[in-house]
Amino acid sequence: MFHRFQSSVPNRRGSFPGIFAMTNGLRDAGLLTPADEEWVRWENAHGEAAYTDPSTVVADCYSPRTNPGARSWFKGEAYELLAMARRYAALLDCYEVPWVELRTTRPGRLVFEDAMQVVAVPFVHEEHWPLRVPASGLRGTDRARSR
Repeated sequence: MFHRFQSSVPNRRGSFPGIFAMTNGLRDAGLLTPADEEWVRWENAHGEAAYTDPSTVVADCYSPRTNPGARSWFKGEAYELLAMARRYAALLDCYEVPWVELRTTRPGRLVFEDAMQVVAVPFVHEEHWPLRVPASGLRGTDRARSR
């Protein structure tokens, strides 16, 4: 399972920023209390030290030209990283910033992967939508209903 925490509404460019970008946006706009700003500074420093920035490994992983819409997803077993994301979510709640958690087993075409996270280009309807019954046929419950 993969998890993504992001804005529940698109930004001006039509994308849905991730939870860390949203928090840093509050900080950069001067909207955090001094204590919360210090907390974000500490958490960001911890995250940068503990986890790989995918763009330092695959320089164009977020490139809108080569990987349009690429997004970070956390692996389900990345417990500490998920806990960190939930702490950021709690801070956003305090500032009434709407966010959502998405979960999927197929986040898209992977352009980066490590032990904690992936960067994936989302599937697009025209290229990837399965508009046919899978080769394995109907699920058991659907087979029973069709008899």
